[in-house]
Amino acid sequence: MLWFLYNTAFTFFFIAALPHYLWRMRRRGGYRKDFLQRVAIYRPEVRAALEEGGRLWLHAVSVGEIYVAFSLMEELRQRMPGARFLLSTTTSTAHAIARKRVAAPDLLIYFPLDLPLIQRRLFRLARPRLLALIECELWPNLIRQAQDFHVPLFLVNGRLSPSSFRGYRRLCFLTRRLLPGFEKLFVQTAADAARMIELGAPSERVRVMGSAKYEMPTDPQAAVERAQSALRAAGFSESDRFWIAASTWPGEESIALDIHREVRRGRPNLKLLIAPRHVERADEILDEIRARGLSVARRTESSVEPRPEVSGAAPDVFLLDTTGELKDFYAVAEVVFIGKSLTEHGGQNPIEPAALGRAVVVGPHMENFAVVVEELRQAGGLVEVHNAEEWKHALIRLLDDPEERAALGRRAEALVGRKAGALRRTADEIVSSL
Repeated sequence: MLWFLYNTAFTFFFIAALPHYLWRMRRRGGYRKDFLQRVAIYRPEVRAALEEGGRLWLHAVSVGEIYVAFSLMEELRQRMPGARFLLSTTTSTAHAIARKRVAAPDLLIYFPLDLPLIQRRLFRLARPRLLALIECELWPNLIRQAQDFHVPLFLVNGRLSPSSFRGYRRLCFLTRRLLPGFEKLFVQTAADAARMIELGAPSERVRVMGSAKYEMPTDPQAAVERAQSALRAAGFSESDRFWIAASTWPGEESIALDIHREVRRGRPNLKLLIAPRHVERADEILDEIRARGLSVARRTESSVEPRPEVSGAAPDVFLLDTTGELKDFYAVAEVVFIGKSLTEHGGQNPIEPAALGRAVVVGPHMENFAVVVEELRQAGGLVEVHNAEEWKHALIRLLDDPEERAALGRRAEALVGRKAGALRRTADEIVSSL
C-alpha cells in the first residue's frame, strides 16, 4: 500500500509538472534532445550498448555532482582496469558537460522517471554491476529495483543539510525502508552520518569520508591557456585584469555591474566576467549590461581561435554564456565572487577557485556548502560579505592589495590540498565491498 500511494502521488505530480518541463524544453533547448530517455526509451545504438551489461552505474543530478562522478570514475578505473561506466544525469546542463567527457566504451544517459515499470526496464537492459548515487538521491523505486536485481548500492559524498533533514524526517516511514538497501553510505561529516542513521541507515554501513568536492583535478597552466585564448578572441588584451561574478542568480548581476562601474574608475584595465548559473538568462543580463552603458563581449559570439588582429578598446564586460568553461576562467581572475549567496540562498561551489589559489568572496547564504565555507573561513581562505556595500569594499581592498590577495589564495589552496582524498578512500571501500 505504501509503494502504491507513492507511485500514485508521483504519477499525478509528474502529470501536473509536465507543462513546466515542456516550457523548460522550449526555453533551454537541451531538454528536448533524448527526452524519451526519461521514460527509458533509447535509440537503437544506445539500447545495444546498454544490453552489453555489467557497467558501473553512477548517477549525478547536476553540474556539481557530475565532477564528483568524473573523479570517482577515474579512481575506480585505476582499481578496476577495463571497467565500463554508465553515467546518468538529470539536468540538461550537466548532460551537456558530460557529453564532452564521456566516450565509448562508457555511456551517458538521462536519469529515468522514478516509476516501477520505467526503472525496471532500465535495470533489465543494463544489468549494472553496481549503482553509486552522488550526494543524496533517495529515489524509492530506483532503490527497490537495485535490491530486486541484487545490484550493490552505494551513496557517495552523501550530505543532508538541516533543512533537507527536516524534510526527510517527515518521511521516516519511507527512509527507514530505503536506507537499509545501501551496501555503504559514504558521507561528508559526522553530522551527516548522525542524520542518516536517525533516518534509518544501519550505523555499521555509514562511513564519514569528508567532502569529495575537494577532489578538484586541476591543470592551472592548461586552464590559463584556454582562458587567455578565449579572451583574446573576444578582444581583450594581456594587460587586462579580471574579476568574476560566478554562477550568479537574478539580482546578483545587477549588483556586480553597479559595483564594477564604480570600481573600474582609476583601474582602466579592470574587466568583469559574468557567468550566470543558467545560461538561458544571457539575453536579460545583456540588457542590464547595455542599460548601464557598458560594452560587452559574449563567449558564444567570439571565435574559438584567438584573433590577434582585433584592435580598439577592449569590452568592459565578458558574458560567459556557455557551460563547462567557468573553471578555466578562474585561473586568470584576481577575485572571484560566488553566486547564489547574496540575493538567493544555498550558494554555489567555492572549491574550484580555491583550488586554483584565487581570492574568494561569498555572500552570507552559503547553506549548501556550509561546512566547506566554515573550513575556508577558519583557514583564512575566503572573505564573507553581507551586502552590496561590503562586497564593493572587499573587492577594492583585494584588487589594490596583491599581497593580501595572494595570501588569501594560498591559504584556500592549501586547505583544498589537505582535505583531498575522500574519493580515494571511497573507491577503496567500494572495490573491497564488491
